[in-house]
Amino acid sequence: MATDLEIARAAKLLPISEIARRAGLPEDAVLPFGRHVAKLALDQLDVLSERAVGHLILVTAINPTPPGEGKTTTTVGLGDALNRLGRRTIIALREPSLGPVFGVKGGATGGGYAQAAPMDAINLHFTGDFHAITAAHNLLAALLDNHLFWGNALDIDPRRIAWRRVVDVNDRALRKVVVGLGDDANGAPRETGFDITVASEVMAVLCLATDLDDLKARLARIVVARRRDLSPVTAQDLQADGAMAALLRDAIQPNLVQSLEGTPILMHGGPFANIAHGCNSVIATRTAMRLADFTVTEAGFGADLGAEKFCDIACRVGGFAPDAAVIVATLRALKHQGGASLSEGASPNPRCLEAGLANLGRHIENVRKFGVPPVVGINFFSGDTEAELLRVIGYCREVHGVEAVVCRHWAQGGAGAEALARAVVAICESRPSLPTFQALYDLDASLIDKIEAVATKVYRASRVSFTPRAQRDIERFEAEGWGKLAVCIAKTPYSFSADPSVLGAPTDHVLPVREVRLAAGAGFVVAICGDVMTMPGLPRHPAATDIQLDSEGRVEGLF
Repeated sequence: MATDLEIARAAKLLPISEIARRAGLPEDAVLPFGRHVAKLALDQLDVLSERAVGHLILVTAINPTPPGEGKTTTTVGLGDALNRLGRRTIIALREPSLGPVFGVKGGATGGGYAQAAPMDAINLHFTGDFHAITAAHNLLAALLDNHLFWGNALDIDPRRIAWRRVVDVNDRALRKVVVGLGDDANGAPRETGFDITVASEVMAVLCLATDLDDLKARLARIVVARRRDLSPVTAQDLQADGAMAALLRDAIQPNLVQSLEGTPILMHGGPFANIAHGCNSVIATRTAMRLADFTVTEAGFGADLGAEKFCDIACRVGGFAPDAAVIVATLRALKHQGGASLSEGASPNPRCLEAGLANLGRHIENVRKFGVPPVVGINFFSGDTEAELLRVIGYCREVHGVEAVVCRHWAQGGAGAEALARAVVAICESRPSLPTFQALYDLDASLIDKIEAVATKVYRASRVSFTPRAQRDIERFEAEGWGKLAVCIAKTPYSFSADPSVLGAPTDHVLPVREVRLAAGAGFVVAICGDVMTMPGLPRHPAATDIQLDSEGRVEGLF
């Protein structure tokens, strides 16, 4: 079987003008970015505002293994399959971060014959959106330090600066740094650190902004520090929001690409639902829904993280809701959740599979709590046995009354996901008789109550523990009027608990919140739990060591 890169390279891509035509985009809205990529001009998309919206399908997953279970691959395969069934479909994906590309995954555009293309361009610099976000974020940091250097007229307390810097690579050495060392010309020394760009509040602002005016208003509200009297200092106070918006002018425009089968893909916004909200942009999703009968989107990691944040954060802002959810599972991940090592998961293991089914069942239950009907997509891997696949199908049907479909889109493209597409269409066609969408918590509840709602209802924790600092910060945020914000919980993606070694479907554990960060511009409060880091590190053997250029200038090593 050819590799992902070989398959992508052999594909005959259509001109981006043809993809735009298939999507039904106004000609003036398409800004070509080479032969196979385009930006969409926001001011030319207004003509779509009066159109009826189509069905929205959310692709999520069980708790994954580190290599991932093929959520993006399934999203692309499902979109291709729906088009094969005659349903006008657009896929809405997140952009890859260089962190996973150079870290574990080596690429993030799907796989096999279910890929977004052009693969190398998307995985590397793409249209520069993440660079613009990095620049806007770090400009705010530079203006903050510059303000301190030139007299600190806002009376900022250097000990209470919350705004860290960002870079879009995994680099554990930057988690904690000291800036301002040297003589007085370099400013005052202070401790700070770096996060990965996808965890930047600026990323969330761009993804959740509904238009340029909303983008500017959200940037202005970003809280970066506190004065000595503990009052907040914003980007607007530093007169930084205007220049930040200028840097993001092009980045807020969604990107148009295609699948290997020519399905239009709007790719816009960042991943990492373990440390960010992990959804593609509201603008891209809304645009796709006005153009297509079906929009297929994805949210990061398992349903305990990505789907929860999609429903509780993105759907509130965007004013949309999924008509159905596909929960991606693999035999490998189910066995891992049942106690098998990653290598053992590739071999038949009925005992570990049986134990791991509880993890899938928990995700089915959680998705239903939002009033969204699920279907399970079993992403087929070579070596999967018929007996084990039938066991998963039987479990879903007998225990949860949910259909589970074996999907072979990696090897067969859209044809391998047609059964999944038919299941999705059947759900959507019966949707009027099904429960209506509902968020997990009311925004009028206290911040602690909202965190506890996610912890107890989704993670099945018995309670939440807060460090004294986290408790004080929550009380301050509520006193300042931020109590009605949503909550974005940062924790390990590999377990329902905050401990990645606790697998399956644990109950009665304690969710430890060590830190709470205010993201006023994004519109949520981030609760950081356990040992999760907002700046990941590289693995022992980074994928970057295999990526290179061949003698013809072509990228090798992506997968």
